[in-house]
Amino acid sequence: MPTTPATAANTSSNGAAEAIMLELVDENGTTIGTAEKLAAHQSPGQLHRAFSVFLFDEQGRLLLQRRALGKYHSPGVWSNTCCGHPYPGEAPFAAAARRTYEELGVSPSLLAEAGTVRYNHPDPASGLVEQEFNHLFVGMAQEKVSPDPDEVGETAFVTAGELAERHAEAPFSAWFMTVLDAARPAIRELTGPAAGW
Repeated sequence: MPTTPATAANTSSNGAAEAIMLELVDENGTTIGTAEKLAAHQSPGQLHRAFSVFLFDEQGRLLLQRRALGKYHSPGVWSNTCCGHPYPGEAPFAAAARRTYEELGVSPSLLAEAGTVRYNHPDPASGLVEQEFNHLFVGMAQEKVSPDPDEVGETAFVTAGELAERHAEAPFSAWFMTVLDAARPAIRELTGPAAGW
């Protein structure tokens, strides 16, 4: 992973990974502190900053990812293009672009803010809780996807109709429909009415 001021704070001097810290926020999204990532997700959950990215191809199809089976939270389920957490002090936009590249090998183009959404979604399978103030982003994937297998098990570009079929048949992340619905106005603006989003 490239070292930036934000990532340097999460790597020790000998290169070993330290605890990943998240930014805790109040109901207005104002930073109020930090917490270790796993602790922030343990029931009842601590409200923290997150981001969700929705990337589309030139045909208006959404890039989905199936989370790798080795992930401790929501493994093996389908979800939006990329989601994650900014490091404390890292701008959500920068975190979204960084993490999309780390997970999928794609630098998003035309990446734009699409609002925020606050939710509380327990994950029955793991017992963890997504208590998040989520910054939404939409953009284009104009490069070949090259996923990191430790993060992503599979990818697929889907139309709105194909997504509805897949969502009825396959497990999706607990937060997926919440973030998709919140991002729909910006998605429609990006993809146009013909795409059906």
